[in-house]
Amino acid sequence: MPRIWFIRHGESTSNANLPTTHPAQSELTAAGEQEARDIASAITPKPDLIVSSPFVRAQQTAAPAIARFYPIAQEEWAVHEFTYLAPDRYAGTTLDDRRPFAREYWARNQPLYKDGDVGESFTELMERVTDTIARCHRYSADFIVVFTHGLYLRALFWSLLTGAVEATPDAMQRYSFFVRSVSIPNASILKTEFGGNGRVRLTAGFDTSHLQERRAGSI
Repeated sequence: MPRIWFIRHGESTSNANLPTTHPAQSELTAAGEQEARDIASAITPKPDLIVSSPFVRAQQTAAPAIARFYPIAQEEWAVHEFTYLAPDRYAGTTLDDRRPFAREYWARNQPLYKDGDVGESFTELMERVTDTIARCHRYSADFIVVFTHGLYLRALFWSLLTGAVEATPDAMQRYSFFVRSVSIPNASILKTEFGGNGRVRLTAGFDTSHLQERRAGSI
């Protein structure tokens, strides 16, 4: 039964409401870089595999853990953020600037809709989530660490909790409610165990104890 930690990246420029250039290119802030170091310190024992999404902020968050345990097996999976807005929406804009477009997207509630014909659809998101869960069940490694993103991690967690796999309008609406009701701070860790016969055990909620220890010490 592989133990798999899914970790949201540290604070990025987009999270800090700073101007961005592209959804895949947002970098970590200084706070996010510290969170990445805190994550690396919290990972024990040495993982059998470290996985990252292809997005810069996830790769930067993984870097301290890779350095700590080097040499270590590494892979890149399609666990990147749910980028439902077209990439050109990000050019020179902040999170606040993009909110009207985000509200319009969710109001449509159309699983196959692609913003500007190039944004990711909800259907495509759920296909990626389903593929990730299937891949996790196939692995025989004891301990895997996966660096991913907030909306993607919510979709994964929601699917594991509810068994939802089909991208229907009802499912899309339920996911949007879930997103608004479940907080996943930057650098949170979701600890899971994948067993045979499709069994998954969620061993804890979203763990931030590795961050709270440092913050408590700074008060």
